[in-house]
Amino acid sequence: MRKIKQKIARTGVSIRWKLILYFAIFVAVALLVMWVFQVCLLNNFYEWIKRREMADSATELATYVEDDSLDLQAYDQAVDGVMAVAIYRMNRGTPTQQIVSVDATGQTTGITLPIEQLEKYYQKAAQNKGSYTGNFTFGGIEVPKKAFPIFQFKQSAYPSVRLMHMQLAQGESGSVYLILLNAALQPLSTTVQILQTQFFWILSILLVCAAVMVFYLYRHISSPLVNMNESAKQLAHGKYDVVFSGEGYRETRELANTLNYASHELSRLDRLQKELIANISHDLRTPLTMIKGYSEVMRDIPGENTAENIQVVIDETTRLSELVSDLLDLSKIQSGSRKVVFEEFDLTAAVEEIMRRYDAFTAHQGYRISFKADTRVSVFADRSMILQVLYNLINNAINYTGDDLSVSVGQSVKNGRVRISVSDTGQGIAAEEIPQIWDRYYKVDKVHRRAMIGTGLGLSIVKGVLELHNATYGVESEVGKGSTFWFELDILEPAQTMREMTQSLEE
Repeated sequence: MRKIKQKIARTGVSIRWKLILYFAIFVAVALLVMWVFQVCLLNNFYEWIKRREMADSATELATYVEDDSLDLQAYDQAVDGVMAVAIYRMNRGTPTQQIVSVDATGQTTGITLPIEQLEKYYQKAAQNKGSYTGNFTFGGIEVPKKAFPIFQFKQSAYPSVRLMHMQLAQGESGSVYLILLNAALQPLSTTVQILQTQFFWILSILLVCAAVMVFYLYRHISSPLVNMNESAKQLAHGKYDVVFSGEGYRETRELANTLNYASHELSRLDRLQKELIANISHDLRTPLTMIKGYSEVMRDIPGENTAENIQVVIDETTRLSELVSDLLDLSKIQSGSRKVVFEEFDLTAAVEEIMRRYDAFTAHQGYRISFKADTRVSVFADRSMILQVLYNLINNAINYTGDDLSVSVGQSVKNGRVRISVSDTGQGIAAEEIPQIWDRYYKVDKVHRRAMIGTGLGLSIVKGVLELHNATYGVESEVGKGSTFWFELDILEPAQTMREMTQSLEE
């Protein structure tokens, strides 16, 4: 027992047992309410309703005390309420004439009363703002209220108790009338026994219904959740091919679909992580191997300490430095530690400056890189970051362009925004591959090759930088016809201030 308690304290109660517990509590509360209202408080409700009916009837009769239809009204009220009705004309608290006497109870009670008793009833009503209701015996003795407890399981100890309502009314002539209504409080012991029997039948039916409902909810809510929990444990241990099945309600199906999507994404990220490690290892090993090889040659072979060999070592060292720098930049962008420094600068001039830096490369390697702009524009952004984006997009185009070695850079303005596009004539990208090309080291052809320019992390850095600027970006590509990468920034209008642009970017 102690071990079970420790396990519950450690893991909590399962949804299956919670459902059973909640339904058991619900059934218990429902039955308790039924027992209290239908059995324990039955006599009290019966008397309370009877008192209200008699009070309403007396108020209705008070409006007809000097009307010719009083007899008919008294008869209707007596029949409807199964009671006796008597109305007396009073003079200074003493009855002078009985003007109405109707008995619909089947007994001759409450119609003819001694004058002393009527005077007492008059005083009772006068002392209680003209209206009073009480429980009286045939002898006119009022039964104390304590004889009728709140939870009354048995009939009152006074078997001849009757409910009597007395009310004073004044006619248009100024005369005062005493209206007496007398009704029997019917014994409810038989009714209580019937309700008790019904209660136990209802208890049995509710228990069966609750058991069926718990089983149904368990099959449609608890069971799918338990199965998905087991599958999630397998997923946590690296089994990414697990399938989540959510049967039953829409919410469980949606949860299963979400978990299946998460499993697919984790599997993809795991594969990309392994590819990343393999590709970075490849990019690090190649220059390190060349540096080591050329260094050993220059050390061991006389005359090999030439400028060409030293330049190879320098180039590979530079490449290693660029790779480490790109990895650090990507890490800073993703962690949020690299801050954006906004400034106003001429974007068109910045692109032209980059084109001039590629002139030597194009002349030596045979690449043709062109730039076309429809107008000059200025933007408010981090200049060094945007230049890094441009370099990475151009380097990516150079690495993947076609046999014509052609790369084109374009600038266009529309609706207050400037679009920079970089196009190549390579093999293009399939539509299903486009959302994934921004991942680190993702390769469309699945074959890692050493980039001619850059480190292979360019598009990941582009994505991070542009998202820091809240810029829109994308790629348009068709297999066999090349690709066009683009991004858009807001143009800095002449009338805009630095503060306005900063607030706009923050929003």
